Amino acid sequence: MTVTDPVAPGLETNDAEQQQSLATTAARNLATTKKSVPQMQGISSRWLLRMLPWVQVSGGTYRVNRRLTYAVGDGRVTFANTGSEIRVIPAELGELPILRGFDDEDVLTALADRFEQREYQPGDVIVEFGHESNEAFLIAHGKVNKIGPGHYGDETVLGVLANGDHFGAETLADPASRWEYTVRAVTPVTVLTLPQQGFDELLERSETLRAQLQAFRDGQSAARNPHGEAAIELASGHSGEPDLPGTFVDYELGPREYELSVAQTVLRVHSRVSDLYNEPMDQVEQQLRLTIEALRERQEHELVNNREFGLLANADLGHRLHTRNGPPTPDDLDELLAVVWKNPAFFLAHPRTIAAFGRECSKRGIYPETVDLNGNRVPAWRGIPLFPCNKIGISDTRTSSIMLMRVGEQQQGVIGLHQTGIPDEYQPSLSVRFMGISPKAIVSYLVSAYYSAAVLVPDALGVLENVELGREG
Repeated sequence: MTVTDPVAPGLETNDAEQQQSLATTAARNLATTKKSVPQMQGISSRWLLRMLPWVQVSGGTYRVNRRLTYAVGDGRVTFANTGSEIRVIPAELGELPILRGFDDEDVLTALADRFEQREYQPGDVIVEFGHESNEAFLIAHGKVNKIGPGHYGDETVLGVLANGDHFGAETLADPASRWEYTVRAVTPVTVLTLPQQGFDELLERSETLRAQLQAFRDGQSAARNPHGEAAIELASGHSGEPDLPGTFVDYELGPREYELSVAQTVLRVHSRVSDLYNEPMDQVEQQLRLTIEALRERQEHELVNNREFGLLANADLGHRLHTRNGPPTPDDLDELLAVVWKNPAFFLAHPRTIAAFGRECSKRGIYPETVDLNGNRVPAWRGIPLFPCNKIGISDTRTSSIMLMRVGEQQQGVIGLHQTGIPDEYQPSLSVRFMGISPKAIVSYLVSAYYSAAVLVPDALGVLENVELGREG
């Protein structure tokens, strides 16, 4: 559970201590002359909070049950990610040449548990030609170049490996082997590695694994549908009384559970401020309003960026795309629409990313339409609104991301999670709890917002990553 603590506005203290409540000097600014309510530059449109359908969560936990999904035999390894933590599905290790056809579930699970997660940046060398090859590599996310010596002694790219590809597994059967190529990261890359030592330890204990190393043959795998889900056996177009196939729908054995996160702060108001400077504006109400605005801003930030439940971290690895040439083009957004093609609801991008997309459209003589949403004109692509969200960060190298999502439980999309009906509820799933009055006459209120988000099926969310924004200014 994540706890965050935005700073409450307007605090007062004695000279020798840190300020703890609103000063009377500041309070007078609301008590005299014609005035506005207190303004706050940090308030944004918060389209994500406004557009997500919010689902009531009883008991603070929401479980997402899914069909069992994997596809052995397609040559690529499939992963499951919980936030930023990635793990390989044990049965998918059958894609590795030395394990093809191997069906000892206990051994495959033990092998999957021995993989270690690593991160590399563009240009990093993952393995180097001529060095000892003592690890197997699974590419969970990103692109790498496989480089070898060229015909004239220079380097040449032998191939490009990306999500689901793997290399080096066959070298585990020959500990004395050396790398015959170099592998270098092209984009930010996440890999899972199996060290030779971890493989050898299991090899010593498993007779079936030792036998497997003697034969590299394809094995039979359970029937799958085109989406990689365990197939449902059906019969159609028959006549008479043939035997109908029996079936059942298999589920994931360890479904993901989302616990509500919390953002909290303590608002302090001196009693003399609320007593004497309450006209024409309620001081407590204004302090509370700005505090809640800060909490809601933090809430949206966490829904986008939190490494456990944030949308950027929880997008399926197979639905994270890269731009073709760097800047965001209409072609790139079309590719994103090809991933989230079932009833997409909206794009979400930093305002500067939207500006970069507009520049690319202008270069091509394309002028994106706008759509009306409750009186707001917002840019759109293919009729899908493109909402600004300043919570999607911009890196030091001026790159960002664009999200596209389908929303709602009925649509098997992305949903917001909250729990209403909590004690001292001020807004849905937000409570303001009186904590008492200190000996210095400072009144304290605990302000808490509870929330999370869930992606019900992988194709509900797609992310276009490493979008170049160009030079500033």
